[in-house]
Amino acid sequence: MAIVNVTPDSFSDGGERLDPAQAIEDGLRFVSEGADIVDVGGESTRPGSQPTSPDEELRRILPVVEGLARQKALVSIDTRRASVARAALDAGARIVNDVSALRDDEAMLPLVAGRDADVVLMHRRGLPENTFAGPAYANVVEDVRRFLLERAAACEAGGVKRERIALDPGIGFGKSVTQELELITATGRLGDAGYPVLIGCSRKSFIGRLTGLEKPADRDPASVWLAVEAVRRGAAIVRVHNVVATRQALAVWSAMK
Repeated sequence: MAIVNVTPDSFSDGGERLDPAQAIEDGLRFVSEGADIVDVGGESTRPGSQPTSPDEELRRILPVVEGLARQKALVSIDTRRASVARAALDAGARIVNDVSALRDDEAMLPLVAGRDADVVLMHRRGLPENTFAGPAYANVVEDVRRFLLERAAACEAGGVKRERIALDPGIGFGKSVTQELELITATGRLGDAGYPVLIGCSRKSFIGRLTGLEKPADRDPASVWLAVEAVRRGAAIVRVHNVVATRQALAVWSAMK
């Protein structure tokens, strides 16, 4: 899953794709480089970010979703708002990637079910604007796993087909460095109920804390290594900024395996 943020304030690529034509060009390039999914986001969810209005989010993402879908790209929309997800699905998106696991907007679940859309349910505690503050974990792996399975069950009860659901432990969303590593290590445990697991650790701040690298783009080597390690441990999807490097590393790992 290639990341195409059309925001001025995302932690890594904010401001790079404010022109829809550039965002579409980059998304199609990622597909040519081997991305299976292009994930379009119009609201930053980095720690400390402020909410974007639905109208502004729509203004940012709609031309990009339409342009990519017109070229037959498989598009996911990274949003926690039903109004934005609905418009994106109308424009050709086929996956809803919701950092709130369909909790922030009560209209999300019936929308996803009614459209028979694929959905990614992510674990998150707190909100971006309060830097994801929340209660401590008794056991981060089991607590996150329990939450995700509860949300998956709620979605199925609400009419979402089981085969449409993927789970994301929310690397970078309210966890310590040690907890991030524990979750990546436990990818197999997170997926043992049969749902595909998405791991998104590309360029995240915990890599910076581990390596001392302040610029997100400088963290690509570690990001690629973590993507391969996540797949090795059972991840079905990795969400990345650097498609070429990740594809190369996965190809070599697959051949060696």
